[in-house]
Amino acid sequence: MPKIRTRKAVAKRLRVTGSGQIKRMSQFSGCHHIREKKSPKRTRKFRKVLLVHPSDFKRLRSLAPYIFKFR
Repeated sequence: MPKIRTRKAVAKRLRVTGSGQIKRMSQFSGCHHIREKKSPKRTRKFRKVLLVHPSDFKRLRSLAPYIFKFR
């Protein structure tokens, strides 16, 4: 049976916690574009690492199947 290919763009953006949950950066995590109008408070909030919602878990598992290999 053939192996499933990992989407490398997805795999670079995800990490798995010890309990098996998926971590991701928040949207606009770089936040380098047009920063003058964004308040410091707003740009600080973009730095957070968030957990992926359980409803997205199945879709991400098909895109990057071998991230979860040893969990």
